[in-house]
Amino acid sequence: MTRPASGGGGQRLLVRYPRSGRREALRRHQMLRVRGRSVAWVPPLLLLITIAAVDANTAGDFRIASWIVLVPGIAAAICGAWGTAAFAVLSLLAYLIVDSAWPDEFQAGMPDLILVAMGGLLATAACVVRIRGEERLLRIRGIAETIRRTVLRPLPAEWGGLAHAAVYLAADTDARVGGDFYDIQPGPHGTRVLVGDVQGKGLGAVEAAAALLSTFREAGYHEPDLATVAERLAVRIRRHRDHAAALGRTDSDRFATALLLGFPADGTDAVDVANFGHDPPLIAGPRGVRTLPTTGGLPLGLGDLVPPGVPTLPPVRRFPLAADETLLLTTDGVTEARAPDGAFYPLTAEVTRALSADPRTASPRRLVAFVRDGVLRHSRGRLVDDTTVFAVRRL
Repeated sequence: MTRPASGGGGQRLLVRYPRSGRREALRRHQMLRVRGRSVAWVPPLLLLITIAAVDANTAGDFRIASWIVLVPGIAAAICGAWGTAAFAVLSLLAYLIVDSAWPDEFQAGMPDLILVAMGGLLATAACVVRIRGEERLLRIRGIAETIRRTVLRPLPAEWGGLAHAAVYLAADTDARVGGDFYDIQPGPHGTRVLVGDVQGKGLGAVEAAAALLSTFREAGYHEPDLATVAERLAVRIRRHRDHAAALGRTDSDRFATALLLGFPADGTDAVDVANFGHDPPLIAGPRGVRTLPTTGGLPLGLGDLVPPGVPTLPPVRRFPLAADETLLLTTDGVTEARAPDGAFYPLTAEVTRALSADPRTASPRRLVAFVRDGVLRHSRGRLVDDTTVFAVRRL
């Protein structure tokens, strides 16, 4: 089957869900599985046997045959629709057999029989509703995953002469995508890196991030000057805001902080940085940890707030970067992660401590994993903002 997901404007994102694939997804999400096989039928069957055995082996003044109505109710919560229907029929038959085994004066009779029958029908209907809800949730998750992979495209392990690692944790675990963005774009003028954070959440933030990334991928490849790439990004966010305002949207005032990096094509041990109001990057290596003293320019989209004639673009500054040093770039989901007592996550201090204990932590993969685990441990797993940890190092 095909479901459209609104992508804004006149485009639609089509996500296909084959029926067999959907059933397989439901089987994977089915509760109570052992070694890949469902054992969801075991609890309602044990309950049915227990009720029937207790009712058959107790005195006539203790009849619990009508409790069999609980069996299809339990099955509706953990089994499929056909399994629930089967337990509804089985419960009705079990009730007839157990109740007819008693003398007439002890039989529960027709009222309890109707109760068991109606309970089975309602349980089956409830199970159908539950499964449809699960199918809808799986479709939404599939759409969210497709959007995430479209905005944050997968990157090769070694791309553009850089080794890199990234972790993206969405504050909304169901949405799986938010306003944080990152990408690497190799080209004839060197390799460019962009990491940023769009103000706000929701689809509007995702659209703004997608607009910036699409511009970065083109300008980062074609433009020889990193300052021109920065200018193209500033123009793109302004055009995006104008378009949102023309549509009458209330989120047309979005802005984004970002770090734009350039690694020269000549292999120079240096990195060019333009900072659009973002947290400055860290350099981690055998010689310790240091913060790049980048001049923080205005965030993308706030250039209209300055008087005419005042520069709105950040300067591009070059810093030395040795081959054994790693650049660590994060969004404010890391630096503003709070512990239960309100303390912020001490990123620089924690990375310094980790490198002192084991210098190998400076590798991109280990560094990203260390910061991710530290943030989740510090905040007790409660993220209030999208969190991105991105690390790159020259090969």
